[in-house]
Amino acid sequence: QVRLVESGGGMVQSGGSLRLSCSASGFRFSDNIMNWYRQPSGKEREFVAAITGTGQYGNYAHNVRGRFTISRDNAKNQVYLQMNDLKPDDTAVYFCVAPTINSWGQGIQVTVSS
Repeated sequence: QVRLVESGGGMVQSGGSLRLSCSASGFRFSDNIMNWYRQPSGKEREFVAAITGTGQYGNYAHNVRGRFTISRDNAKNQVYLQMNDLKPDDTAVYFCVAPTINSWGQGIQVTVSS
């Protein structure tokens, strides 16, 4: 059974940092691209970042590039999203996604106050 469980969300002031983690199980983690998506309240889900199976390459949405960093630890079956210089517009529910097997975590709230 595939499971993706996010942790590390919460509330932070503008300019602050948070690190999200996602623990994966039930599939060959190192063989899979992993993504982070987010969904602001009342809006569509949007792509945030992606990382290849080896962790060698990452890709970012234009509005987080330079502030967010995606990484992974294949030995621990975990993927991370380091978020720096957070802005109120980053407030959203963040999801860990394994796109090739169409699996999503339950999501975790990140709230950035001004």
